[in-house]
Amino acid sequence: MTGNIQTDDDPISWLDQYGDALYRFARARVRDAFAAEDLVQETLLAAYRSRDGFFRQSSMKTWLTGIMKHKIVDYYRKLTPEQGEDNLDDFTYSLDNLFDTREKWKIKPGEWGGDPQNVFEGKELMATIHDCLAGMPEKMALAFTLREKEGASTGEISELLQTGKDNCWVILYRARMLLRRCLEINWFGRKK
Repeated sequence: MTGNIQTDDDPISWLDQYGDALYRFARARVRDAFAAEDLVQETLLAAYRSRDGFFRQSSMKTWLTGIMKHKIVDYYRKLTPEQGEDNLDDFTYSLDNLFDTREKWKIKPGEWGGDPQNVFEGKELMATIHDCLAGMPEKMALAFTLREKEGASTGEISELLQTGKDNCWVILYRARMLLRRCLEINWFGRKK
């Protein structure tokens, strides 16, 4: 491509250079593919509008990813009022009956077996984890994803979900327990 050199200074090239990476980043954090595409467009538009404020203290990709993170938070903030409150107690699997009064397991978790390193790296396991998260209430899946993938603090998650920190801990606990149970049934249980 002689004569058509693209640089980070050329906003027209940003979609070609970073669009796929931004889309994958957004898609891993939102369930809707169309929403992920919209987030990429919003990110690039916001970057274009504020390009004079980019002082090259980081790479262009890092800067765009930072903008994308803010767009994802905005996306979930807009969704939260529309979703209403998830009734977190309406589950067929009761989490309250897992432990006895001495905090010992009433129902011991099944043996997961195998080499954890090999199991974790498997694409099938990751697909199962994504399926389990997709089956959870939106608020639980979002809290878990923000905490475990993004490393968000409890304060950040509770602010985004518009809930108290104590309730955030409850949501995270329930999400972990549901994920564990889902994996026991759909991943580890199928190998027997």
